[in-house]
Amino acid sequence: MDTLSSTRPYLTRALYEWMEDNALTPYVLVDATNSYVHVPQQYVKDSRIVLNICSSAVRDLMISNEGVTFSARFGGAPMDINIPIDSLLAIYARENGKGMFFEQADEIGSATEVESPAIKKEAAKKSDTAKGRPSLKVVK
Repeated sequence: MDTLSSTRPYLTRALYEWMEDNALTPYVLVDATNSYVHVPQQYVKDSRIVLNICSSAVRDLMISNEGVTFSARFGGAPMDINIPIDSLLAIYARENGKGMFFEQADEIGSATEVESPAIKKEAAKKSDTAKGRPSLKVVK
């Protein structure tokens, strides 16, 4: 196996489903600099945009291996949104911030799960003992 597929779409689908099952509001953070990203430019700040992808806020949501697409209303005007999977920087719950942030260069193990301070402390201990190996970082 020379090249493995990106984990980003699989993790995004799983986290989206978990958030919906737990009545949380899934938000995505998008890098809007990619020319294939189709989002309302008037809401882009610092080349990024945060979008609510809750099932009650969007229509026809599809999270595929290539990207995230859906229809939504912005300022009352309908718009089709297209987010290539490499431009998806994070998916997290509005209510508690739990989710996952992805690095720009998607490699195996490049996601960072957002968790509680206790998990962060435990992860720090493990990373101190496992120098030289790739690891996940927990951020608050």
